[in-house]
Amino acid sequence: MAKKAVATLQKGAGKSYSKVIKMVKSEKTGAYTFVEEMVPNDMVNDYFKK
Repeated sequence: MAKKAVATLQKGAGKSYSKVIKMVKSEKTGAYTFVEEMVPNDMVNDYFKK
């Protein structure tokens, strides 16, 4: 499945997006979780600032 998703992102408008992974700490347990999102290339820095 992953190969198909990667192949589709390499064509056309998919090149203008990046997959970002952010580590977020839970307030309840204190454990860290990873949040993955697809954001436009020009919004990557803004994503990590918030």
